[in-house]
Amino acid sequence: MEQKNIIETKDITFQYPDVPEGASLVLDGVNLSIEQGSCVAILGHNGSGKSTLAKHMNAVYLPSGGTVYVDGMDTADEKYLLDIRRTVGMVFQNPDNQIVANVVEEDVAFAPENLGVPSEEIRRRVDEALKIVGMSKYARHAPHLLSGGQKQRIAIAGVIAMLPRCIVLDEPTAMLDPIGREDVMRTITRLNRERGTTIVLITHHMDEAAQADRLVVMDRGKIIADGPPKQVFQQVEQLKAVGLTVPETVGLLDQLRQGGVDVPLDALSVEECAQAIYRALA
Repeated sequence: MEQKNIIETKDITFQYPDVPEGASLVLDGVNLSIEQGSCVAILGHNGSGKSTLAKHMNAVYLPSGGTVYVDGMDTADEKYLLDIRRTVGMVFQNPDNQIVANVVEEDVAFAPENLGVPSEEIRRRVDEALKIVGMSKYARHAPHLLSGGQKQRIAIAGVIAMLPRCIVLDEPTAMLDPIGREDVMRTITRLNRERGTTIVLITHHMDEAAQADRLVVMDRGKIIADGPPKQVFQQVEQLKAVGLTVPETVGLLDQLRQGGVDVPLDALSVEECAQAIYRALA
């Protein structure tokens, strides 16, 4: 059965108001289709347009030109705004900007309450959302006393409680330590694999991007690469040219190749990398 696209951008351009005439566009003719149930990472250095693109996916921004469709709804049509926000939830990099209540479970209940969900249903959704992100035992805690990773998981729970079919996460691990990053990535992966939630992950961490089904690379407002991580990360020189690195495993294999060792560049995990080197040397 053909998968349906939940997000489609058609030739979108974007420029902030009050920018000097002749300044280059922040988004410059972006065409992107994201399938329902997929996990897509969007990668790019600062200023590449990736966060601006993310904010078009639930109508935080509207395009200067072109069209964005969310489940077939044009984001520029005001009558669809509430349905678009229900379909696509956003998680930003600083969880403190998304936490609004003094008790964890009240914070997670905030969005469903605003959507007019009945109280018994809110209770069920809050319990379920906290369970999914592994934070049930913190339901009665004060959010400001939690670690960065725990706060980010609460912010994700708040979005899950709205039951969106797609969650866009804009650099959700940027402010976290390695343990917090791992926790959040595990939560995101589970949401996608176990619940079929479409995930769009904006990141500049190569190891996070490698965990997605598909990788979209942006530079200067344009998409310059799009495909499975194993395929995209083989373009080592092209990625370096736009200020990006590759996962350490690919970097090591690339150095070996330059030294004359015949190894593939598509071994992303440490195990695959070790096996590739072992086979080449054997």
